[in-house]
This record gives sequence, C-alpha cells and structure tokens, in this order.
Amino acid sequence: MNWLALIGKILVVIAIVFAWGPGLIIAERRISAFIQGRIGPNRVGPLGVLQPVADIIKFMMKEVIIPKDADWVLFMGGPLLAFMPALLGWAVVPFGNQIGDEPLQIASLNIGVLFMMSVLSVGVYGIALGGWASNNKYSLLGTLRASAQLISYELTLGLSILLVVMMSESVDMRTIVVKQAVNGWNVFGGGNLLLLPSGILGFVLLFTCALAENNRLPFDMAECEAELVGGYHTEFSAGGFTTFMFAEYIAMQLSAALLTTLYLGGWSLPFGLTNVDDHSWVAGVLSIGVFFTKMAAITLSYIWIRWTLPRFRYDQIMQLGWTRFLPLALGNIGVVAVVGVLLGG
Repeated sequence: MNWLALIGKILVVIAIVFAWGPGLIIAERRISAFIQGRIGPNRVGPLGVLQPVADIIKFMMKEVIIPKDADWVLFMGGPLLAFMPALLGWAVVPFGNQIGDEPLQIASLNIGVLFMMSVLSVGVYGIALGGWASNNKYSLLGTLRASAQLISYELTLGLSILLVVMMSESVDMRTIVVKQAVNGWNVFGGGNLLLLPSGILGFVLLFTCALAENNRLPFDMAECEAELVGGYHTEFSAGGFTTFMFAEYIAMQLSAALLTTLYLGGWSLPFGLTNVDDHSWVAGVLSIGVFFTKMAAITLSYIWIRWTLPRFRYDQIMQLGWTRFLPLALGNIGVVAVVGVLLGG
C-alpha cells in the first residue's frame, strides 16, 4: 500500500469536506435571503463569504454549559457521535477515477455499500444520546421524534440502495460507478429501458429519504421550534451546538455523494463520454470536477427545497414513510427482480 498516497487522499477529502460545509452554510443563507427578498450576510469578507468563519469563532468563545443532573459523558459525546459517522462514510466514496494505479478513493472496499449503510445507521445514536443526556423534556421529545423518523425512513433508504445493488450486481461502490459509466446511469435504468421507471423512482425515494435522514425541511420535526423549543440540541451551546449543526451539513454532503455515486454515475460523464480506462492526471482531475459538480447540484436542490416547502405535521411524516414510501420501495425492488429473471440475470 502506498501510504503517502493514502495520506494525501485523506487530507484532500477532509479539506474538501471541511471547506464545503461552511460554503454550504453561506450558500444557504444567501439563497434563503434571495427567496425571501432579504439581503443576507454581507458584512464579513467579500459578499459575506467569511460569515461562517466568524460564526465558528463566536461559538468557540461562548461558555460550555452542562445542565444540572445531566450525564456529562454522553452529553459531551453526543455531538461527536453524530459528527463522526458522517465523516467516516467518505472513506468508501469513489470521488474520481484512477490516476495511474491509485484509485481516487480512501478505502477501496469490496463491500463499500454495506459499510456505507452501517455508517448511516449509526448517526441516530448521537442525536439519541445527546438529547437523552440533556435532562430536558423538550430535548427528550426531540430525540424520540428524531429516532422514530430516522429509523422509519432508513428502511426505504436501505431498499433504494439495495435496488442499485440488484441493478449493478455488486456491493463495491467503484464497480457500481464503472458499470454506470459503461452501461448508463442507474437513474436511466442502467442502459435497460425496462428498468427506466424503477431507476427514476429509486432516485426519487433515496433523495427524499436523504432529506428526512438529515432533518431537512419538510422533515425537520425533530427541531420544530414551535413545539420543542429547539429539539434534541436545546441544551447545547458553544462547541456542542456547532458540532451538531456542522454534522448536519456533513451528512448533507455524504447524502449527495451517495446519490451521485449510486444513481448519477459518480465521476462519469453521461452518454458514455467517459473513458474508464484513461488513468491520466488530466482525466483524474476532470473526474473529480464532474463528481463534485453533481454533488453541488444536489446540495443546492436541498437548499431550494428547504426554503420553498412548508413543514409537514409529524403524523404526516410517519404516514408518508410507512404507508407510501415503504410499499413503493418494496414494489420497485419486486419489479427489478422480475425483470432480472425475465432477462436471465
């Protein structure tokens, strides 16, 4: 193993992720201001681009307050447990084609999809432990809402990922991307017109479940100020609150990367324009640009949806997940299975 290359890839991914987070924050504040007819941040740095840096400095200077009778170990560990899974998921994301013999992926696991699903399922524990350890009834209510919502939508999310595994016949994320580059993106049926509706439906379901998993509007009932004061992070201040909020934006990036990898061809261009056997530096850098351009489009759509749609009621959220999305996902998998059998797959 080339340890120097591995360290370089880790540093590149961390740099991009940690730069993208503040970039998303300032983009969301400016876009929301535009939608609502306001100006938005414009004081710190040119066009207000340094506002997230100023916010982080302000939060770091505030006092860390631990509520009386709170479990301080879990209280301090909750934000970290919410943050780390979102960062660990990037280990198996192929963010570009190979350069020479070195794949642009931190860990090229042949069970990358299973690793990603395991990581995504752990994020709920940070929210659950942070809210429960706060010794606050509003935090507890927010924790219960968040846990029930995440577990409910994880079922459909997992089935939408399983759909890609069935279509590509692999759980290796790099193999999934290469097959899309050769045969066509999964959202377009992976080159099979019979699977076109299934690919589109799978993408829509995974996209919607990603909104619910990240507590984004219209699925942010875990943070509903009108009913829960602030939700699971009511008692958090300074670094703890910042970590929770930053973890949400890191999770947004990971969801966008997952959608890009599984359904939008990852680092490949559409219509077979990418030569997967070209491992030159130019092709590698181009593939990185293609991947993060797709990610940017998805994350911007997250922002657009948040500031356009109203919040659902909690009973509507749960009913939508259990009685609409889950049957659709199961039926979608059934269709792909039948088509696969008919085609002799």
